[in-house]
Amino acid sequence: MRYFKYKLIFNVLLIIFLSAVLPVKAALLDLLQDGQHVLLMRHADAPGYGDPVGYQLGQCSTQRNLGSDGKRQAKLIGDWLVQQGIKEPKLFSSPWCRCLDTATLMHLGPLMIEPVLGSFFDDMSLEVQQTKQLATFIKKSLVEYPNKPIILVTHHVNIQAFTGKVVDVGDMVLVKVNKNGEHLGHTIYKSPRF
Repeated sequence: MRYFKYKLIFNVLLIIFLSAVLPVKAALLDLLQDGQHVLLMRHADAPGYGDPVGYQLGQCSTQRNLGSDGKRQAKLIGDWLVQQGIKEPKLFSSPWCRCLDTATLMHLGPLMIEPVLGSFFDDMSLEVQQTKQLATFIKKSLVEYPNKPIILVTHHVNIQAFTGKVVDVGDMVLVKVNKNGEHLGHTIYKSPRF
């Protein structure tokens, strides 16, 4: 009798635990499939600030790149997203190598380079125009890929311009958009520890 009592208590606690954990996982995936949300993500840890003078987009050796912590962080982010049920999303990346490497190391499937996700840190006069282009891109992507999670790997300036929030390396922002792809609200998901 005592065994059944403990087993019953264990099962009740297990159900409570699972009901607390599973809806969170399902919620992120469900929201990313509702046609109103995308996941903006800042690239993983790349030591330094900005890019060296004279950097070239096609030459990673001239740019600020992921360090060993950033590479490990990108893998952890990919693992975390898979744990949330996100598999084979539509994955877009800035053409900067630190974003491309982050997206690649997440191992979530093929990625596409999207210039509108590129940093405008070196020319902040592009902020308004590029943020409008980002909204247009989001609108188009949500129509083109219905019911597919859309992940956009980009830079802090792009995320701040679009959402008004400064995020740390590897942080993700679940953004709800209107029918024109413009920001309505957001939820920040901190990067897994690396």
